[in-house]
Amino acid sequence: MDLFVSHLNETCYTGITGYEFHYALYEKGSSYKKHIDQFRTNKSRQYSMIMYLNEDWQVSDGGELCIHHKESLQHISPENGKIVFFKSSEIEHEVLLSHKPRMSITGWLKVDNV
Repeated sequence: MDLFVSHLNETCYTGITGYEFHYALYEKGSSYKKHIDQFRTNKSRQYSMIMYLNEDWQVSDGGELCIHHKESLQHISPENGKIVFFKSSEIEHEVLLSHKPRMSITGWLKVDNV
């Protein structure tokens, strides 16, 4: 992760100073309502990254990440090894109903003094 952060800082001038991660397990029948990842009172979360850990995932298994663009929706299947990266303050998203257990690692890349 440190090499990835260094690459982003050197090539994209992101100013990332730290990160936090958590593992998520969505049980069958669960979802997560539409939200953004940046807190109202703390702007340090600048980028979000999700890595999926679901072998043999099928479209019928559900659990898609739904990205809310201004005029459209984008559905991303949580297939094993797929990574999604986006601005924490700009992208509204949700996890749609999962029909079997779904796993991911979610991380937030932080910038101090924002």
